Amino acid sequence: MVILENLIKKVLKEEFSKPMGLKKRVRISENLKYHLDNKITLSENVFRIYSQSYFDLINEVRDLYEGGAIDLNQEDMWIVESNLGKSVLLENGRRVWLDAPIELQEPLNEAMHRGKNVKLGSPFRTPGGPKKFAVYVKTPGGGVKKVTFGDPNLRVKNANKARAKSFRARHNCDQKKDRTTAGYWSCNVGRYAKKLGLKSSRNW
Repeated sequence: MVILENLIKKVLKEEFSKPMGLKKRVRISENLKYHLDNKITLSENVFRIYSQSYFDLINEVRDLYEGGAIDLNQEDMWIVESNLGKSVLLENGRRVWLDAPIELQEPLNEAMHRGKNVKLGSPFRTPGGPKKFAVYVKTPGGGVKKVTFGDPNLRVKNANKARAKSFRARHNCDQKKDRTTAGYWSCNVGRYAKKLGLKSSRNW
């Protein structure tokens, strides 16, 4: 039993830590070449998180992946299959990045919720329960909703790759796109690691 357990752990570790590898001869940037030469995975992107170079690398790898030109590990596949690195232009002319924390892009918006000013898109801990965290978000109808998420009796162990893979599979995280649901925030809690006092910024 112990041998089988160790074998499973070894396979999972290899699957999540396998470096990127080109499958065909293509022209690549110096930044991607550096990652390939040094066997650095996309999830270990050396650039400052959410910087232009950070997004440029993700988009370059995404293009290669969609063209069948690069081999990725499971975690890197989650990155390129998400909207991270993609942007949209708002009506006011401001460009915002998708799947990136709002507070890293622009000053947090404030709104009224039950008679008090609250910050939108900024998760916080809720010591009084009923859940571990909460966040205020705008609803499609223009209102403000308080979303609570996370089991207060469990620790967030997203730093463990095997646990992260299991969590994403159980909760169908690749399908959680609605910011007004607890599922979306539970799957993306790692993006707010510093703010929430978590050990790892890895997404589930």
